[in-house]
Amino acid sequence: MSPNVEIRPVVSAKDLEQFIRFPFRLYRDDPYWVPPLLSERRAFLSPQHNPFFAHADVALWLACRNGQVVGTISSHVDHLHNQVHAEKTGMFGFFETVDDYQVAEALLTTARDWVRSKGMSALRGPLSFSQNHEVGMLLEGEPGPPMVMMPYNPPYYNEFVERFGLTKVMDVYAYVADLSQFHGDPSGLPEKLVRVTKLAKERAGIVTRRPRMKEFDAELQRAKEVYNQAWVRNWGFVPMTDAEVDKMAHDLKQILDPRLCVLVEAGDRPVGLSVCVPDVNQVLKHLNGRLFPSGWLKALWYARKITGARLMIMGVVEDFRGHGVEAVLMYETVRSAIESGYTTIEFSWILETNEMMNRIIIKVGGPYGARRYRTYRIYQMPV
Repeated sequence: MSPNVEIRPVVSAKDLEQFIRFPFRLYRDDPYWVPPLLSERRAFLSPQHNPFFAHADVALWLACRNGQVVGTISSHVDHLHNQVHAEKTGMFGFFETVDDYQVAEALLTTARDWVRSKGMSALRGPLSFSQNHEVGMLLEGEPGPPMVMMPYNPPYYNEFVERFGLTKVMDVYAYVADLSQFHGDPSGLPEKLVRVTKLAKERAGIVTRRPRMKEFDAELQRAKEVYNQAWVRNWGFVPMTDAEVDKMAHDLKQILDPRLCVLVEAGDRPVGLSVCVPDVNQVLKHLNGRLFPSGWLKALWYARKITGARLMIMGVVEDFRGHGVEAVLMYETVRSAIESGYTTIEFSWILETNEMMNRIIIKVGGPYGARRYRTYRIYQMPV
């Protein structure tokens, strides 16, 4: 560890504020970085407001040089993850650093040593904090701002973590489609897609509908049934606790466009779910982290100009897979996005090992131009 880099834990409100605000200085001149809301970051990093802390040990760290913050990292042990996967894996996240390997080395060494002190045998990341939150490090792809709840970083981050000894454990993909070609009219979608969707509905005996926002709590219970069943076999997936689902639902409700969400039912049973949200990063880009005193006026103005959406949750319960339900969800989401005036849709993120979903996006998305355009990497090393 470099002698002129000091690593200290976040122990006070002032430390936490420095932790949160460091990226604002680091990315000050980066046209693609999107500043989060300061209030949201404070809540997310608070054990009183984020139910993730109920099943995890978390340490936040600052790297300082000559009294100035030059990097941040979290080290955490998600006991629920280790219980579900029978592992002893510690995580790191919130990795931010100036372009100096000495700083990155000091941060990663601290995270590695901390998880080792907790009895862990591996270090994995970046996960801020888990696969239910921001996942991976941007590895390659087309330039531009990230979509809502997707990570962003300069290329030297990957060089630093690999130099430290972390290696790839999993890549995840993001796909994008340009919907402006349809000019708001989904009838331009290929007729074959319409036929395939209709046939799949008939064969699987399913119907699709949008969520009833006036019955939000009841709809949330139905969504929970699908969510924790549909992803249970996915690599690294950890079922969210009821408190975490409620918190995520509360947060998403603030930005949800119900036209973009699809629930699939077989009789009275929910068997499939997709949640697509407007890309509020197009709003956050203009707020510099604050809604007050005047940021809310900007938010209202730019919210009317959102053109992108991200399909962030899509899953089918196991006994209904392979019957075309995934294609139905994809088609219904894209059709609604076109009708609702969105001109861009991102499908993210998808595990590289999820052959069915990657194949469906290419097969169903191909006719309207969906393409893989960004790759994110999760790293791991023994400790």
